Amino acid sequence: MPMLPDASDIRLLTQVGFLAAGRGDVPRALRIFNALALLRPGQAFSFVGLACALMNAARAPEAVQKLQAACLPPGPESDLVQAFQGLALQLAGRAGESTYLLRQIVLRAGNDTPSEGARLAASLLGEDLGAAALPASARPPSS
Repeated sequence: MPMLPDASDIRLLTQVGFLAAGRGDVPRALRIFNALALLRPGQAFSFVGLACALMNAARAPEAVQKLQAACLPPGPESDLVQAFQGLALQLAGRAGESTYLLRQIVLRAGNDTPSEGARLAASLLGEDLGAAALPASARPPSS
């Protein structure tokens, strides 16, 4: 009976995948992250890794497609995938779509403790998450 990778194996594969993505070894990164997506389908890291590999190879439109295809339930993992989708949209020259998507993530954060994805979305919008989550009428005046 084949043994499935444990948590430490998954971490190691993820690190190797990000190293490959960062070095421009897209084929290897894609193989690793596609395998990780099968092993951990409900988690964002494999989809983010795939997207990073593609964005590092100047293939942002493909990264957008991969991130759009990720089917995660609403929550922190989905927010993170969507925030990276917003980044990929920016890199693909689709600024309006990016801004809209990132704004939706920030608005969903509301008054809750913001997810990593919501913090990334606010950062990509150039906003402070605390102020960005408030309606314009409730924000302190800017100087």
